Amino acid sequence: MSFRITIKSSQHTFSAEKDETILEAALREGFDLPYGCRNGACGSCKGKIVEGEIDPGKYDRSAISQDEIASGMTLFCCARPLTDLVVECREVRAAKDIQVKNLPCRVQKMMLFGKDTMVLYLKLPASERLQFLAGQYIDILMKEGKRRSFSLANAPHDDEYLELHIRNVPGGNFSHHVFTEMKEKEILRFEGPLGTFHLREDSEKPIIFLASGTGFAPIKGILEHAFHVGINRKMVLYWGANTLSDLYMMDLAEKWADAHEIFRFIPVLSAPLPEDRWTGRTGFVHEAVMADYADLSDYQVYACGSPVMVQAAHKDFTSLRNLPQEEFFSDAFTFSPK
Repeated sequence: MSFRITIKSSQHTFSAEKDETILEAALREGFDLPYGCRNGACGSCKGKIVEGEIDPGKYDRSAISQDEIASGMTLFCCARPLTDLVVECREVRAAKDIQVKNLPCRVQKMMLFGKDTMVLYLKLPASERLQFLAGQYIDILMKEGKRRSFSLANAPHDDEYLELHIRNVPGGNFSHHVFTEMKEKEILRFEGPLGTFHLREDSEKPIIFLASGTGFAPIKGILEHAFHVGINRKMVLYWGANTLSDLYMMDLAEKWADAHEIFRFIPVLSAPLPEDRWTGRTGFVHEAVMADYADLSDYQVYACGSPVMVQAAHKDFTSLRNLPQEEFFSDAFTFSPK
């Protein structure tokens, strides 16, 4: 049995299955409501029941007052509908709507992909969850006030761990630590989510994703979010790298292409090795897009990776392929040496 839930201000509707909380149902169907801990301790997911009946569930009494409960407020991360509902709440529609937090985390798992990309899976304290938009990043807080920014590679619905893709940069302070000293269970501290690199879901335009190296990380999160919520826009990913091993999750991108008719994957190598036996596209990744599209006036482009690639793509797409300035979204990676 399922119940229909309507958000009063927007008239957005979604369904909640039996024993599913209001927040779980909203996130499952792609509606971003505010939340923090997701276990009834912080009060971030507080909203009002305008019509209908709920089971409020178990929660920390300090998270919501008796006066608030009497006025119809409840914690959406704990409350389960018993009937159809009309609710009042704020919807997260932009990065500015999300609380930036300073949190500790534990390195739960480390996995090496390719020759020099380490994927970290970070576990937050049991009382915390991080709300973010797919494509945003966090700052790892280091000694002496230094920060290192890394994109979140997981989608918001898959938030048991925060996933970071770390490239082994010669001379890189943090990456050197990751590849030579870091052990699982190490404790880190970060601030986030940050940034405005996220999918604009109010558009119907087809999308070109452009990645170089670990610029694939935030695009992975965006694509997994798009597949999860059922976005039906045509999407293509051009992923550029020097050699085959640098396309460190190529199998995953190929699986997406096999599973989703709306999605295509085009890998591009700029300096393939003889042992790569590469028969695919070669050259600079943004030039592959230029070769395939004579007119980008009806597209959106999301580009992430090296500043040189992002800058060249912006210049050439807007000046030579008619891409509107406002339809180019980017996140350029810079690396901080020791």
